[in-house]
Amino acid sequence: MVRDNLNDFAAFVTVAREGSFTRAAAQLGVSQSALSQTIRGLEERLGLRLFTRTTRRVAPTDAGERLLATIGPRLDGIESDLAALRELRDKPAGSIRITASEHAADTLLLPKLVKLLPEHPDIKVEISTDYRMVDIVEQRFDAGVRLGEYIAKDMIAARIGPDVRMAVVGAPAYFARRPIPKKPQDLMEHDCINVRLPTHGGLLPWDFKKGRHQLNVRVDGTLIFNGYPQVIKAVLAGMGLAFALEEAVQQHIAEGRLVRVLEDWCHVFPGYHLYYPSRRQPSSAFALVVEALRYHG
Repeated sequence: MVRDNLNDFAAFVTVAREGSFTRAAAQLGVSQSALSQTIRGLEERLGLRLFTRTTRRVAPTDAGERLLATIGPRLDGIESDLAALRELRDKPAGSIRITASEHAADTLLLPKLVKLLPEHPDIKVEISTDYRMVDIVEQRFDAGVRLGEYIAKDMIAARIGPDVRMAVVGAPAYFARRPIPKKPQDLMEHDCINVRLPTHGGLLPWDFKKGRHQLNVRVDGTLIFNGYPQVIKAVLAGMGLAFALEEAVQQHIAEGRLVRVLEDWCHVFPGYHLYYPSRRQPSSAFALVVEALRYHG
């Protein structure tokens, strides 16, 4: 039975991991009704119910969880072996999934990939934009992109961008009614636009450094976002002060739409890095993408 129904087991694993027949069907390239029929047939042959289904979600039963734990890693191993065989072809090939912030995807990944991929049509790159600190192993990403100081020690990291620093900015309309802060502690008296970290649920601290002095300021304000595009729109509208990557606001500063303050307190720190598990065996396609993204200064 196993030999005749390997595709059915692969379909089961996809549904279990996606938690949705709709998403699993899209990933497998089949209709949702055909996928449901496949799973029902598998359940009938095994004599076990593998999923509990509601209008909102699909979750494995105890039997389904046990089957997933048993065959999931084995199917992953088969896929890895097949990928290694595909690497014997003359051209690098395969799919690579990367998670990155929207800013990193726009400014670093896309500009370099538009040069690489037309020359290697057998390589496919999927980019998922997210501000969370994603577990790339659990979420089955091949690599992630984050600022250098936020990368776990057990990962291999390749620098793909220059050093960066933050900037405290506000609109001229805001400073027309509020005094300019002279030191980081003055921010406690200002309306500051905060960012909530999706992974940990806390607000992103505003870190400052000047010589030997380091400060971590917990600011307050009327607006909180979980992404920087909205923060920049809000600060341009005069809704408060923002703490954003210098590169993301420098054009607004140059053109007078934003005013920068506390510049001497904003220190340089490691920029974006591509990271991936140390135990990963890079394929030629993955190695090619890493080299294309690598920052050479």
